[in-house]
This record gives sequence, C-alpha cells and structure tokens, in this order.
Amino acid sequence: VMGRHAGWIAGAAGLAAEQEGDAPHIILFPEIAFNREKFLKKVKSCVKKFGYCAVVVSEGVQNADGSFLAEAGGKDAFGHAQLGGVAPFIADMIKAELGYKYHWAVADYLQRSARHIASATDVEQAYAVGAAAVEFALAGKTAVMPAIVRGKGKKYSWSIGEAKLSDIANVEKMMPRNYISRDGFHITDAARDYLAPLIQGEDYPEYKNGLPQYARLKKVLEKKKLKTWRS
Repeated sequence: VMGRHAGWIAGAAGLAAEQEGDAPHIILFPEIAFNREKFLKKVKSCVKKFGYCAVVVSEGVQNADGSFLAEAGGKDAFGHAQLGGVAPFIADMIKAELGYKYHWAVADYLQRSARHIASATDVEQAYAVGAAAVEFALAGKTAVMPAIVRGKGKKYSWSIGEAKLSDIANVEKMMPRNYISRDGFHITDAARDYLAPLIQGEDYPEYKNGLPQYARLKKVLEKKKLKTWRS
C-alpha cells in the first residue's frame, strides 16, 4: 500500500483485525526498520498458529541503513526515489526462506479511488474541505488550504480550519511510535482509537444496472482571464 515514510494507510489496515487470528497478522511500517530474521520468524509463527499469514506492506519499508527495500530507480517531481515492487520482493523472500506458497496483490488506485466503500465520515469531510476551498478562493485567500481539525475529548468531533501551504507542502506526518506495537508488526489500541472514527458510517452511491453512479462533469472551458505570466 502507499506510504513512503508514513505508515498511516498500512496502519489503517490493522483495523480489520478485530480479534486474535484475524488478518492482517503482520504490518510492515516505513517507520520501523525492516529486520529480515525477525520478520521471517514472525511469518513462520503465524502460519504455525493460524494456518496462514496475511501481511500488509507499506511501499516505503526501509532497511536499517535507510535504503528502501523496493526502490525502482527513478525520481518523482520532488526528487524522491520512485518506489515499486515491494510486494513481490517480500513474497519471494518468504518463498525462498520458508518455502511457503504465496499470493501478493497491489492495492494501487483502489486505495484512493474506491468511493463506493468510503465511510460516511470520509464523504462528509471530503465535501466540507471542498466547499471550504471554494470559499477561501472567493475570499481571495492564497497559499492556504482547508484542514480538518480534530476536536479534543473521547467523543470524535471535527471542524474545518485553515493551514498555510508552507507548513504542509512536502512535509510528512509519521505514525507516532505509540501507535505501533512493541514488536513493530501491528497497531496499538491508541492507534485504533485514533483511526476507528474515520471509518464510521456507510454512504453508498446510487447504483444502476449494478454499477455505482457518479456525477459527470460537463467540462466546459472558462475563458482565460489572467495575463500571460513571465518569470
């Protein structure tokens, strides 16, 4: 799953494990240096105990020296290393060292485009930040973006705030260490408390002939209003 240096998406997968034995059994976070021997021992233990082992791997899993397990060689627009191939890398390692059969899959665009299973909380917040962005633009605000501000207290609450782009662009927020289990292979109760409210509620789109129906933009071009910019 996505996550170069921050394991939020990988960690969120841990919510599916509601009781002992539920998948995923192992989560590999970019915040935790990969230890080959420790990982293989954990896989072997899970297979012996549960009969199989499901592993969620963040694309940014790193060795102790900071190198990525699956660096593809190229660079993105920010100069970051292009990542790819961590799933077959881990699968081949398990096959070679433990002899287990395996199946690997890459979530790819599904992890960021599956609107049909988005939570009601997610949809509500998505509309709210979109509306706020338009309001900011109409108010003439620049170099800022809407931000979801989490309220304090045990009961989940949120509001829309304003954040400077200079404080956010090309900056990463890592998973706190207390959100990751002591052995580094799963999430803690603290992580569950933080993540669980974000997946609450169902808000399925309308369906027609078995297919979800989404709004289709007319894509009408607006006449150019700004003068040609020269640096």
